[in-house]
Amino acid sequence: MSRLQSVCLLALAAALPLLTPRAALAQRPRNSEPAANSAAEEKTPPIPTETTSVTDHDLTLDGKTIHYKATAGTLLIDNEEEKPYGIVFYVAYTLAGVSDPASRPVTFLYNGGPGSASLWLHMGSVSPVRVITASPDATGAGPYKLVPNQYSLLDKTDLVFVDAVGTGFSRPVGKAAIKDFTGTDQDVRAFARFIQRYITLNHRWNSPKFLMGESYGTTRSAALADALENDGTSCNGVILVSSILNYYAHAPGMDFVYIGYLPSYAAIAWHYEKVPHKGRDEKTFLDEARAFARGPYSEALEQGQNLPQAQVDAMAAKLAGFTGLSVQFIKEANLRISPTRFRKELMRDQRIILGRYDARFEGTDADAAGENPGYDPSSTGITGAFVSAFQDYLDRELKYTSKETYYPRGPNVNRDWDESHHAPGMGGGPGGPGRAMREAYVAGDLADAMRKNPHLKVFSANGLFDLATPFFITEYDLSHMELDAKLRGNVEFGYYHSGHMIYLNVDALKQLKSDLAGFYSRTLASD
Repeated sequence: MSRLQSVCLLALAAALPLLTPRAALAQRPRNSEPAANSAAEEKTPPIPTETTSVTDHDLTLDGKTIHYKATAGTLLIDNEEEKPYGIVFYVAYTLAGVSDPASRPVTFLYNGGPGSASLWLHMGSVSPVRVITASPDATGAGPYKLVPNQYSLLDKTDLVFVDAVGTGFSRPVGKAAIKDFTGTDQDVRAFARFIQRYITLNHRWNSPKFLMGESYGTTRSAALADALENDGTSCNGVILVSSILNYYAHAPGMDFVYIGYLPSYAAIAWHYEKVPHKGRDEKTFLDEARAFARGPYSEALEQGQNLPQAQVDAMAAKLAGFTGLSVQFIKEANLRISPTRFRKELMRDQRIILGRYDARFEGTDADAAGENPGYDPSSTGITGAFVSAFQDYLDRELKYTSKETYYPRGPNVNRDWDESHHAPGMGGGPGGPGRAMREAYVAGDLADAMRKNPHLKVFSANGLFDLATPFFITEYDLSHMELDAKLRGNVEFGYYHSGHMIYLNVDALKQLKSDLAGFYSRTLASD
């Protein structure tokens, strides 16, 4: 996932009204506009009809069989002029036989990128099905095996997986163009409108509502929670999976990114036994890495080129003890190790490169002496399985077909993304819309939503081997929201021996399901 591929994580929804025949593809036209008279209007493409396919399924969780409906379909969303400007594809899983929908939580899930469809969370994490991979080895070519997911969250919540406009089957319509969706604020606006239309059509306004996004999906969730709150659509919980909440941290000349990655390097070095284990445990070692990063390492980098040579030597030796890299390499890198260099250097003596999204994945380059890895084995190792399994599942099990091409990653969406963001309180008065920032900083949006809705709970899920969104930077961002003491307990953390896509390690997925089940129970009990 690019920023990610590849924290309110990844989106879910319930079935459309049951007028739709079982396992049949039905079309539901909206009220049509009068025929255009002007030449310009005549050139406007016709608004497509909404479609749904509803199928019935069973799933056994913890020895209990549950019956559910899967709804694959599209919904039109309107612009400020109340005219359709986008059509959004989604797959919703809803528990069957529920007499009062308000008693069931509904969770909206989506991936990031920006520009990624939701198939990654859909095929790997908490939906009723998941694809089997060989992770952390490369999975290879098909056929692939899709199995019932014993770690699904369907026993806790209905699930709605949503594809951003420009990805999946989601497209601009009418006079709209892709630029109306490819930006931080444009994207949040579209998702808010989808969620509000979905809960209206499916009578879910009074249901507990959760957001779950992965990677850039956490950027979306943080801003979306606040946007929904401001529109009167309060959320109960936000799940941030592999978070990026502040793009300013990556600006050139800033040392914080090197500090933020250090504990992740330590976790990976520990995993590959590149640092001594004797007399230590992993948690203590990582706590030491955190303390060193925010203390001596940060203070040394603050001095820049003026750091005395003796301190350079001492700092290089300490860094080697945490990262498993050689003292000489660290000194040549001016004590500043980029994740790309780390992926190439740690296992260079074995001609092995490491994955960016998940450093448990290994690969080989043609040129072992090169500066950077030639590819990301944690991406190439699973992409074919996820994409092919989803396409087959959509056709065979969900009975959904479309004339459109399904885009796992939207063409040029990431390249053309408008990263500016109107953050709350930034020059617009307390809590109000502020001036646009050039890079998205959304931890402040999440904090704004939590102040306005003090019952809002947040769960941050972090892979220890993630070199796309390192856990220490997430900890920093969530601890700098300036929350009142009584709100700080609303933020919980989970850590997993996996990478960006936590669920690629099935043991980690099992732990994640347990952690999230507890999070839902505690959140709903406190409301």
